[in-house]
Amino acid sequence: MVESHRPGRALAAMWDGGWTGGRYALRSTKRSEETRMPQDFFVDAQQPRTDDRPLWDLLAAARGYTALLVAHDLRLFPLLGERPRTLEEISQALTLHSHPAEALLAMLASLTLVQEDQGRYMLTPLARDALLESSPSYLGWYLDREVANASVFSFESLKTAVLNHSALTMRADRRMFALAMHSMSMGAALTWPKALDLSRYRVMLDIGGGSGAHSIGAALHWPDLQVRLFDKDVEMLKIAEEFIAQYGVRDRVQLQVGDMLADPFPPADLHLFSAIYHHWPEERCRALAAKSFAVLQPNGRVIIHERPYNDTRTGPLAIAAMTMPALLRGEAGRYSAGDYAGMLADAGFVDVEVKPTNGYWSLITGIKP
Repeated sequence: MVESHRPGRALAAMWDGGWTGGRYALRSTKRSEETRMPQDFFVDAQQPRTDDRPLWDLLAAARGYTALLVAHDLRLFPLLGERPRTLEEISQALTLHSHPAEALLAMLASLTLVQEDQGRYMLTPLARDALLESSPSYLGWYLDREVANASVFSFESLKTAVLNHSALTMRADRRMFALAMHSMSMGAALTWPKALDLSRYRVMLDIGGGSGAHSIGAALHWPDLQVRLFDKDVEMLKIAEEFIAQYGVRDRVQLQVGDMLADPFPPADLHLFSAIYHHWPEERCRALAAKSFAVLQPNGRVIIHERPYNDTRTGPLAIAAMTMPALLRGEAGRYSAGDYAGMLADAGFVDVEVKPTNGYWSLITGIKP
């Protein structure tokens, strides 16, 4: 038996200066009362106190994310969307050597995006929903923006932002941004309108509605509902108009230019704020809640549609990652569903409730008495 393979002996060797060089050199090679470790140190060190799989999953997730972007950029998903293919067929179609192609497919299989059956690779339902452009919940435009900004979340970029109190600036033209936001929103937009009974409402104001995803979702599910999409970005509204026409709801979704902070809200008995509040500090969120309460008529409803933090505001990881750029700028908040509910209650709304919908999304809604 090689003694240095035993954890306790290896650590002892390190402490005695067995491992040296560069920034990892240990200071002391002499034992003294000051440097001697507790007697149970090496016993405890032989067996970690925790399961380290979450840490390794986190480290591996960075490679999985990059593999997803590479596969998307290579157009592997539409290739497999046509029909299942063998490794050889995939390699030939994408002009790849079989070894890297197999490595990429193995990573995608671990991410539950592809599966193998009798030597042929095919897309999973998750991949078909999210990674084929023919799907209403296509996420690919969001991935395009991630590819274009791959360097923004590099080690050096993030370290610079943390040390210098500087922003992580995403590089994208307005169309790329609009498509990315639509791509991120459409799956949720087709889900949340089914979670509430909106039959008594006549006009929904989609405040800061951007690409129109949520206006479209509400109009599709509630055919008697008129929708006003209210946004200050004229270029964004032009792109929203394209999507509204594509889904055949042009007759029921009207576009109106306006700044939610500076301009009066147009008349409506239902207000929707989707993915708005998390961008801003609490005082601005409370101001928006108060503004809605002031203009809604009795029995009018407000809906906050967000992906909230948990009650301890320590996650989930996906939500912390999504809000990190805004938090670095000092413009966002780590809001739980209870925080959003409190903002509505403090503004005067009653019957405030939280309804989880799909994925990380929830509705927080209240009625004006």
